[in-house]
Amino acid sequence: MTAKPILRSLLVFGFLLVAACNRPVSESSTANPKACATYSEKICKAVGDSSPSCASVKDTAEILPPEACAIALTKVDGAIVKLTAKRKSCDDLVAKLCAAVGPKTETCQMVTTQTAEFPTEQCDAMLPRIAEIIESLKAREAANQPLSAEKAQALAAGTPPSFGLADSKVTVVEFSDFQCPFCSRAAAAVHAIRAKYGDRVRFVFRQFPLPMHPNAHIAAEASLAAHAQGKFWELHDAMFENQDSLDRASLEGFAKKAGLNMPAFKKALDDGAYKSQVDQEMALGSSVAVQGTPTMFVNGARVDNATDPDAIGQAIDAAFSK
Repeated sequence: MTAKPILRSLLVFGFLLVAACNRPVSESSTANPKACATYSEKICKAVGDSSPSCASVKDTAEILPPEACAIALTKVDGAIVKLTAKRKSCDDLVAKLCAAVGPKTETCQMVTTQTAEFPTEQCDAMLPRIAEIIESLKAREAANQPLSAEKAQALAAGTPPSFGLADSKVTVVEFSDFQCPFCSRAAAAVHAIRAKYGDRVRFVFRQFPLPMHPNAHIAAEASLAAHAQGKFWELHDAMFENQDSLDRASLEGFAKKAGLNMPAFKKALDDGAYKSQVDQEMALGSSVAVQGTPTMFVNGARVDNATDPDAIGQAIDAAFSK
């Protein structure tokens, strides 16, 4: 909490404390010991548990005597009216954004939840940029919509690294980057999914090396060179376990340990044999609004948390139930 809200709260309660201290002892000493908790609960119920105003009141009430809070309780309705009025810009922001993207959308729910935590000053600053924010949120909402059947089929087309039955009712497609730390968590989640569902689910691995990761592209090429020799998953696991060592020499070490034909593997990297395929998969990802990694789709529906086995499992179970 910033200094200004704390100062404002302390000033308000300070006057109440002075008033309490000036009252007769008999009157002050009978104050409800839970008065501060009650006051905080009433304020937070009105303005939202996650709002800065709620946090400010809670922090201040913890250091005040019940006598001060008892007096504040007699004026709590007025305080709620003032705090609600002060949050009007945040309420207006949520109303306008949700009206633009749809009140029942996940994006609206995200806006509502996050804006509740904004200080009023942040809402004031965002309102003049409302058109720009709406455009960004509409793009986000569009990206979260399930893919068309044609696009979903394109993600799994060809012979990319995969496991599971080709005609499975459920297909999971992940776009990943071997140098991305979150992708290593997704790799662990995929192992858990494979252990749970076995061949009932088809899983497809797609390349999406990010420009910020200098060794990600060559690692992606190396994984496809291993795939050509039937050793993709061996190299996949080795690279995710050693993300800080994805230079050419290390890749050759992993390949040798995995039992690859080394002359063929080295030639593939020397010739850039799989560079264009990696680039094509990146273009495929961009065509379905992949902007970061890991990004995962279950039957064309984007998974909210591709690093969480439970979230992936829920999406898979939902797809099986349709």
